Amino acid sequence: MFVHRRRGWEIPEREATPESQWTRRHALGAGLAAGASVLAPSLVSAQGAPPPDPTEGLYPVMRNMRYRVDRDLTAESEATTYNNFYEFGTSKSIWRAAQALPLRPWEVRIDGLVERPRTVGFDDILKAMTLEERVYRFRCVEAWAMTVPWSGFPLRQFVEWCEPKSDAKYLVMQTFQNPRVAPGQRATWYPWPYTEGLAMDEAMNELSFIATGLYGKPIPRQNGAPLRLVVPWKYGFKAVKSIVRFAFVAERPKTFWEGLQASEYGFWANVNPRVAHPRWSQASEELIGTGGRRVPTQLFNGYGDFVADLYTNRQNERLWA
Repeated sequence: MFVHRRRGWEIPEREATPESQWTRRHALGAGLAAGASVLAPSLVSAQGAPPPDPTEGLYPVMRNMRYRVDRDLTAESEATTYNNFYEFGTSKSIWRAAQALPLRPWEVRIDGLVERPRTVGFDDILKAMTLEERVYRFRCVEAWAMTVPWSGFPLRQFVEWCEPKSDAKYLVMQTFQNPRVAPGQRATWYPWPYTEGLAMDEAMNELSFIATGLYGKPIPRQNGAPLRLVVPWKYGFKAVKSIVRFAFVAERPKTFWEGLQASEYGFWANVNPRVAHPRWSQASEELIGTGGRRVPTQLFNGYGDFVADLYTNRQNERLWA
């Protein structure tokens, strides 16, 4: 008798968008995109609402069913209003302040050990990539968790498009720096701009993802618009938001939180329930939007089948934040 054993990353089939529904919505979105302006006004309107996103017609995109999670999706209203984004403040309710972030024009610098250092527009990057949706677990180092549907493209695809040289060992990513609209960046004790990095084999892993959308729409500002890193086997502080630079380097970079407090926030930051944060346990996590329900934390956040081999030869490293 055949028995299906659901793996750690699988979602219940009820969470999958039916193909007929996706096809109808995608066709409608394509029509909207054809009439959309390439550039939108970069400033927030007088009423305080951000201007329409010109990429709205690209979403929703087809869900990649290889990446499944046996956990209900977090409500969109929760995932878009409970956020860490220190550029806009230290509370979890920064979503209103983040609406001040202008998204057009948005340029991304690609430099370091690459064949062609260049600056490219976000919209040009989108044209070069193939978009898909992936449902991933998200685990914050503060011991809370969500499950959300990201839209975007594999980081591997983007790295290949950047044409790094063979001596590039790490990928460094940096967030925008604009204290005029991001009041948190006026705090001089933080090492702005927010900087994160991955080893090249991590960046090329199939799970590594650049998100440009969320819940079938362009990704909101508070969640890291217009593009952010998603690495679901690591703690959330690795997921650098609103990226303006990708640099390929030979030496391991000093990352934002590592620079602030290396004893608590390391470079690798892989999820491990058996390794406590110096100030709290990591053995369980609170599922946001469930009234405080807690569940056991999983090694590598449940993605060990995809990533454990990356660290076989790194056992002398501090792999857990």
